[in-house]
Amino acid sequence: MAIARYFRLIGSLARYGLARELAFRGNFLVKLSVEVIWLGIMLSFYETVYGRTNSIAGWTKPELLFFVGCFFMLNGLIETLFLENCNEFSELVRTGDLDFLLLRPIDEQFLITCRRFDWATAPNILMGLAVMVIQLVKMGWQFDPTRILAFAITFSSGALIAYSLMVTLTATSVWMVRNQSLMEMWWLFSSLARYPKQIFLGTPAEPIGFLFTFILPILLVVSVPAESMVRTLDWRMVAFTTVAALLCVKASRAFFRHALRSYRSASS
Repeated sequence: MAIARYFRLIGSLARYGLARELAFRGNFLVKLSVEVIWLGIMLSFYETVYGRTNSIAGWTKPELLFFVGCFFMLNGLIETLFLENCNEFSELVRTGDLDFLLLRPIDEQFLITCRRFDWATAPNILMGLAVMVIQLVKMGWQFDPTRILAFAITFSSGALIAYSLMVTLTATSVWMVRNQSLMEMWWLFSSLARYPKQIFLGTPAEPIGFLFTFILPILLVVSVPAESMVRTLDWRMVAFTTVAALLCVKASRAFFRHALRSYRSASS
């Protein structure tokens, strides 16, 4: 079956990526250390902030640290699977090496965005999960399969939204060749996703919150999964996030395929 074929391919690509990383163990350990330090700085920052207040936009300390863990887990997933590949796409266009990928008998978007695994960021997934579990224990969270289901749906939807935005930015390289400034927009989006959407309410920046919640739904990526687990479970937001993810995936794939049709190979 086609799906089984793709899973086998993912396994092969993952093994190849791990072998490549372990060939340069020093670099791998340095990259891993940077990720650990980054998480430590984020947690220290919020520890300092909550030393002076009990709530930020209605989020208590354990709730917001759960949010941070959720962000770190999702961001680690995106960086491990897709970020390096998307960053290299402009170079493939510039050199014409994209031709060789387009000749492969497999879906072009899958191969272009998933061909390499960045194993140095994979531990972020486990570290984020650990932070989330620790905060749930501190809150005395009671096991609730409904909340876990809502979290699984919205976390997956958030990952799809983030992936779709990244694919859309990546596809612009076909026309711009160098899209460094546009890829910097991805870091802007990821920075926005790092904060709960409630921080914009009642401030002059509230229209920005509305824009990035209902038009370009980057604020849904982490906020809705975290809220579903540790705050109010709003099935309307769960449904909206799911629909937004499906629309983003469809739109980004159509845009990516349009970009490939506009590509002029090195031989043309």
